[in-house]
Amino acid sequence: MDAEKILAIQKDIVRVLRSIYDPEIPVSVYELGLIYEVLVGEEGRVDITMTLTAPTCPIADDIVRDVKEQVAQVPGVAESNVTLTFEPPWSKDMMSDEAKLQLGFM
Repeated sequence: MDAEKILAIQKDIVRVLRSIYDPEIPVSVYELGLIYEVLVGEEGRVDITMTLTAPTCPIADDIVRDVKEQVAQVPGVAESNVTLTFEPPWSKDMMSDEAKLQLGFM
């Protein structure tokens, strides 16, 4: 897979991530700053590193599963893997300006 195709897949993945919302917060996981890294490999393997707003999030499994399943549906993605981390810990500073505005932090 060439670099241009990988970039196109990454853009499609970001579009999908912007459509996945934390059910407790009306902002996408992407705009909340929960997505730390999206890597697309040559064979279409996607590895996502993400966090949650709190380690004790009661719907953590649902959010991670939703990210994995929706990213797996992106054309060109052969496999989707999600790694959940709490290093560095999430903070409000990780949110996009759009998310901060939507949640009244600006």
